[in-house]
This record gives sequence, C-alpha cells and structure tokens, in this order.
Amino acid sequence: MPPPAPPPHSSTPLSASILVARFLRSNNYTQTLAAFIEEAGLPEQAGSFEPGLSDENWTIEKIMDEKKTFDKSLGFERVGGKRGDGLPKWKVPAPSTPTIIETPSTSNMLFVSAQPYTKTMPDGHPQESSIIIATQADKRLSAVDICTGHSITATYTNISDSPILCCASLYDGAFRAITDMSGKLYLWQGQGPKLLDVRSDHTKYAVSVVTWQEEPPEVQKTWLATAGWDSKILIYYITPPDVGGQLAIGEPVAYIKTETVPECIQFIRNRETGDLDLIVSRRDSTNLYYYLVESPINRIEKENNKHIRLVKMQECPLLGKQNLAPHSNAWVAFSPAWFAQSPRDPNLLAVATSSQPHMRLIIVKMLIPTQPSQSQTQQQAQPSAAPMSSSQSRVPVGRPAARGEVPRALQHGFAELALQNREDAAILVQVNTMAPQTPYSIPQVAWRPDGSGVWVNGDDGLIRGFETRTGKLITTLRNGHEAGSKVRSIWAGAVPVLEGRGEDGVEEWVLSGGFDKKLIVWK
Repeated sequence: MPPPAPPPHSSTPLSASILVARFLRSNNYTQTLAAFIEEAGLPEQAGSFEPGLSDENWTIEKIMDEKKTFDKSLGFERVGGKRGDGLPKWKVPAPSTPTIIETPSTSNMLFVSAQPYTKTMPDGHPQESSIIIATQADKRLSAVDICTGHSITATYTNISDSPILCCASLYDGAFRAITDMSGKLYLWQGQGPKLLDVRSDHTKYAVSVVTWQEEPPEVQKTWLATAGWDSKILIYYITPPDVGGQLAIGEPVAYIKTETVPECIQFIRNRETGDLDLIVSRRDSTNLYYYLVESPINRIEKENNKHIRLVKMQECPLLGKQNLAPHSNAWVAFSPAWFAQSPRDPNLLAVATSSQPHMRLIIVKMLIPTQPSQSQTQQQAQPSAAPMSSSQSRVPVGRPAARGEVPRALQHGFAELALQNREDAAILVQVNTMAPQTPYSIPQVAWRPDGSGVWVNGDDGLIRGFETRTGKLITTLRNGHEAGSKVRSIWAGAVPVLEGRGEDGVEEWVLSGGFDKKLIVWK
C-alpha cells in the first residue's frame, strides 16, 4: 500500500495569500475565508498550521511583532552625523572581483592574511615582498607569493601538532610566530621553514598572537603576546641573539589573567605618555581593557639591567577599561569579539561584536589612560587620579559630609554618570550589519587601507563594506563564497604588485577564507 500523499498546503510556499488565509482561519472568518480561497485559487486547507514546519508557520501578528522589534532596534543605532565629521568617505573604486586560489586541501579555512617577507632574488640579493598565508583545519599552512600570480608556491603539513589558528610576522617577515589549537607557540624562520623555538605555556587553544617591533633606536627588539582559552595572556620580549646565535622566544616576561576567555588583543602606543599598552577584550564583557606592558622608565631600567634575567613573571597592571555599552542596564548585551586599529587614525577602533542574530559594528575612539604610568598599588593609593573606568572612580572616604557638601553616594553617582557620558561620546558609529552569526561564529572586521571604510564577515557567504563616516552599508562582496557558508577569516590592505599594475606599485586587496574551503582574493 503506497504511503499517503502529503496535504496540499504542506508544499505550498509561504506567501502573502497564505498569511491572509491563515489570519482568516485562525479568527474563524469562515465565509470570508471560503470566498478568499476561491478567488485566490488556493488549496482548500490553505492557511492551516502544520506541525514540524515552524519556519512556515508565520502569521501576520508575528510579522508585525518582528517589524516593531526591528524599528525599535534602529533607535539604538548611531550613524555618522556630526560625530562622523572629519572621518573619510568611502573611496571608489573598491575591491569587488573575486579570484579563487586553488589549495591542495579540501578542509575548512581558518586563517588568512597578507604578510611581508624577504624574498631572495636569483642574484642572491634580498627583496621585500608580500605573501599570502592561509591555514586550514587539516593543519596545513599554504603560502602564495603575491608577485608570482595566484598559485600556491609552498604548502606545509608538519608545521604544528594541531590546526593553526593565527600567524604573525616578525622582523619584516624573516620570522613567523604561529599559535594552534593545542596551545603551543612556534617560531619559524624563512620559507623553508626552519623551526627555531616552541613554547607550551597555554593549556588550551592559543587563539591569537600579535607582535610589536620597537621603533629606532631599538629596531631589533620585538614584543609578542598570545591569548589562550585558558584565560591567560602571555607576553614575551624577543631580542636578537649574539653573532652566530639563534633567535628564540624565551620565557614569558609578563602575564595577564582574565576572568573569562580573551577574545582579541592588540599592542598600542600611548602617544601622550610613551607607554606600550595592550588592549584586550574578553567574553561576556562589553568593556575594552587597557593593560600597561612597558613605560619609558621600565625601558631605561631594562636597558641598564639587560644582562639580568627575571626570575618571576610580572603581572601587567590594569590601567582602565572602556565600556562600549555605557548606558545599558542589561548584564551582557554583547562582547567586542574582534577589533582593529584604523590605519588613518591610530586612536580609532573598529569593533565587531558577538551580538545575535546579527553582528553590530562599532567605530569608537579609544579612551587610553593619560595619567602617568603607575603600579596597581599606587593607583589604588591615589583614588583622586583622573578616572578611566568605574573601578577607578572612587569617592574619597574618611569623614562624613559637612553641611552644604554633596554626600559621598551622590558624588559617586555624578562620577559614574560623567564617565558613562564620556564613554558614550567616544562611540562615533554603531550599526546593525545584518551579517548573520551564531554563538559559534568568529566575528571579524578589517579596515580599508585608506581608513574610508571597513569590511565585516558573516555566516551567509557575504562580506559587507561599511563607510567609516556614516556607518552605511556601501557594497557587498558576493559570488565568491557559497551562499549560506561561513566566512571564517578576512584581511584587507594594500599589497605590492608587479610593475605597471596599480597606483604607486600597490593594489587594494581583500582576502577571505571560509568553511566552503575557498581562499579568495578580491580586487
């Protein structure tokens, strides 16, 4: 006996007619429903609810509720206006044409980036160039020489013990530091490549590695920081070896212990104090955290005692924090899952949030602490210092309020409100990108090289471009990644190209890698 045929309405696609029929049926307008079904030519059971088809069981009331929610969410957006004055407008042309780079693996892409490297020419002379680094879930690392076309020039499967999550270059690309899912940090040299050092200081995923090379006269010294899912951030200080020696990472010189998993890290130089700071975001927190890595005084002491090796790691003091949702009463609305510093204004950050179901983009001015660098003990002993966060805005205690004097609790409230207003004023743009994401997504944002806009990834196979000045969606990169696939990693910047191509020998590129196993160059 053949199986019963499905009811006619189960295969009818959702349409305005079905919604009207559903409204009439649910409200018992039987005569009107019968007349409407006859005139619209619908099946007899049109508008009935079908168990198990939740995606099709929309109603007019539900759509109206969604519209009200969407309209309300628009009130939380902040677009350009006067706050965006001085920021650049979207520059045309922008990358739009995809070129797929064939990789020798069919595994998901995890990381893509264009990085500098020193290329040895046939005559033996070194030449500065750029290379595309791409890693995949099968532990493979592939390299593409930008100046030789779009074909893989080298691929390695034995660089690490587990899939590589991040890669950073040192000394103009002569060395590379990579982190993987086993929590290890590797230091490799050259295109060979040659393994120089490996550290196992993290016990879980090492999700990020960033570097900072000192400016002259300390051009040979580099800071390196790693962030892991063990809620630790480790900082290393790499110095060049003696003649004939080999570069090594060495023991970490400082650490940061976070309450939750760190999401993104980046070195920044405080232009007012000269301090080298580390900006950190972590899961389940709407704050950006600023930690002191090194001050000019510490640098002088280190130079005077450069032959003395630290026995114990130092903990980086927390200088302050900056709330990206200063007036929110919710416990946690989002986390600043990824941020990037503007190439045009070092004090400007683009932040991709973990908000669901769509990513939110925030363009914000960094409120870097401006007070002289002090230890945590000194900061706690001097509560009257210029506040950078609610944790530092303490009202002096010790005596009751005199007649006519504002009570301590009220003073504290005024200080909190002033801080919130300052943090709110620092947010220049806040918009809904409509880029879908889930709790398992990795939001990312990348600046255009002229600072006129940013690119964000999404779980729908699209890359969206937003103008810095207004926060408006300007363009969408499509027809590259498969529709509905996760774009895992993106990078944007200017790369050197062959002579006769591009302006001043450079072109603006966007790189993307996704769970559709594709590595794409957008030009």
